Amino acid sequence: MPKNPTRRDTACLIDDVLPSILNEDSFWPSEPRTLEEAGIPELLVESLLCLQLLSSGTVSGRNLSERVGLTFALVDQQLAAMRMRQLVTHARPAPLNDFYYSLTENGQKRALSHQKVCSYAGPAPVPLQDYILSVEAQASYFEPVTEAQLKHALREVTYDPRWLDFLGPAVNSTAGIFLYGAPGNGKTTLAKCLTACRGQDVWIPHAIIDDGNIIKLFDAAYHHPVNSIVSNARIIAARDYDHRWVRIRRPTVVVGGELTLDNLEVRYDARSNVSEAPLQVKSNCGCLLIDDFGRQQVQPAELLNRWIVPLESHVDYLTLPSGKKISVPFEQTIIFSTNLLPESLVDEAFLRRVPFKIEIGDPGLAEYTELFRRACDAFAMQWRPDIVEEFIHKHYRSCQRPLRRCHPRDLLLQVKALATYYGDPPELRMDYLDKACNNYFGSSSTAFTQARRSAAVASPPPHPAPAALARPLEPPRVSDKPSPVSVPPSVSAAARPQPAETPGKRLLPLPGTVHNKPTLGTLKIAPLASSGAAGSPPPVPLQDSP
Repeated sequence: MPKNPTRRDTACLIDDVLPSILNEDSFWPSEPRTLEEAGIPELLVESLLCLQLLSSGTVSGRNLSERVGLTFALVDQQLAAMRMRQLVTHARPAPLNDFYYSLTENGQKRALSHQKVCSYAGPAPVPLQDYILSVEAQASYFEPVTEAQLKHALREVTYDPRWLDFLGPAVNSTAGIFLYGAPGNGKTTLAKCLTACRGQDVWIPHAIIDDGNIIKLFDAAYHHPVNSIVSNARIIAARDYDHRWVRIRRPTVVVGGELTLDNLEVRYDARSNVSEAPLQVKSNCGCLLIDDFGRQQVQPAELLNRWIVPLESHVDYLTLPSGKKISVPFEQTIIFSTNLLPESLVDEAFLRRVPFKIEIGDPGLAEYTELFRRACDAFAMQWRPDIVEEFIHKHYRSCQRPLRRCHPRDLLLQVKALATYYGDPPELRMDYLDKACNNYFGSSSTAFTQARRSAAVASPPPHPAPAALARPLEPPRVSDKPSPVSVPPSVSAAARPQPAETPGKRLLPLPGTVHNKPTLGTLKIAPLASSGAAGSPPPVPLQDSP
């Protein structure tokens, strides 16, 4: 029976097709066999190997293969060519038909010259086009979130059940979200939980190259690698994936008041000749949370002008150090967390591109009590609901203080610190809670305010103000006639000392009555009665203030 020419056995499939069939990922980086498939020049591979040997001394060929992320066949072929050019030499044999390599004198000079051009010595970069294809494949492929999945993602936190009807559609739409409300109610924690709803892990490269510019993408602060790649259906595929890529959980990039416009552009280091990817690129296929929006160093209007096009077209444009313009995907869920109203921060054009606006309100009494119980379990304290009820009445109801979701954890942390200081085991006690509230809320705490009022009533002011000082001061009376001044009879009017009037100078006002005469710019003061001799010196005129 003739074979059907359209049918093929599994063994006849191409190696880079079989892994994509045997795994459930939307993108799988296949292992390159040649440098042409890897998309990097031979000179770059030589630079990476030289810099690795320059920093480590003697390294085996397989170890170099793991460091640069290329197959051992490609690295061994490159090392053989470098050995022919007397750049490296065999130091000693290594297991599995391998050798330990070290740089020669010519190789050290060559490595230093590579270091002056570019000091990047990490895994080999991938072409920009391969990265764009990976983002498009992984950003558009995720299962819609159901109510059960959303509840499972929020199982570790408390929330208002009414939020589910807003958060579920917002996650499924992959559009921007505004989370606004009072501080300390878990907006940041909620945003991190929403990222877990996006489903599977993603692949990202360690670095990207385009037009000779190397851009580092992997950031350990935001990208958390998956421990094991091999699972039930991926045993064959795990053997031959491209090690220039790393499998991570969907990233959640959180930025706060330190955000500037420079963080949204490619940052170039002139000393190493290596660039760093901006935050929105690091958050692709994940979530970008801008915490405390409106309090950044960059104004909301400037951020609006920078992102108004990417939010609409899902494409961002960056400028490389060489001046070349590139377009990268803008595929992430952007969450703006703020304590202010969105309408007071940005205009209507920006709000239209962030269609979901969800208010995160204060917790209810039942939710707050549950948070206190969970915090007691976390700090190994015995749960005492009677103490918590008394605490809520004393420090919240009596002074009308609003409940916050962060208060139970923060207050019990201080209670534990107080118990440790006094040498007692951590325990939920009212006196500890009173002291914790005084420390946490400051002068606004109820116990502190009551104590201050009681002290003010018990001890009146030691020096009460006189009644004369309590009345408002009256302005001096002005009269047309001089006040009668008693003058000794032995002193005649001609012998009285008269103050000298100097142009441009003003006399010091003395106690007396002001004469209301039509003199221009000059006030004459009636002198007091002199009790001394007739030849007393006149008052000294003062200079005008500058």
